Amino acid sequence: MKKDSRKPRQPRSHSVPLVRGRLTAKTKGELAELAFSHKAGSLGFGVATPNGEDEAYDFILDSGERLWRVQVKSMYSPFRNGYRASCRRRIDDYYKAEEIDFVVAYIVPREIWYIIPVNSIVASSVLNFYPSGCRWGGRFERYREAWHLMAPAIRMEDGRQ
Repeated sequence: MKKDSRKPRQPRSHSVPLVRGRLTAKTKGELAELAFSHKAGSLGFGVATPNGEDEAYDFILDSGERLWRVQVKSMYSPFRNGYRASCRRRIDDYYKAEEIDFVVAYIVPREIWYIIPVNSIVASSVLNFYPSGCRWGGRFERYREAWHLMAPAIRMEDGRQ
């Protein structure tokens, strides 16, 4: 019996426009930011946006105990066996812990969120994600849907944390 060597089909993007043609990269990013705002708000976070585009972060999340600076990255198309997002502000200008607290990566066709502390990306220019797995493991899989990293600390019954 011959083995089927074809790659599994990736789901089609949810963002096939009905009017006005193809979506630009900027429009796709704005749609991902809207999705983030909805997702974070539905989880109970307060969501605010900075005025203008000069800040390194896209959102400020209020967990009830502290404020988090969040940069949102979105991926619409597969790259090799996974997905890839740029993780820098400009050429040779990486995100730093003094500027943001989390990078949130959204794989749009798969509706998967990665909540990554900025200290875990250590001057990376690209972030690679392998939600279907890969032979060398997925460096960021432990951050898949890790919204709890931004949630308030769990309180014990006796009042201690």
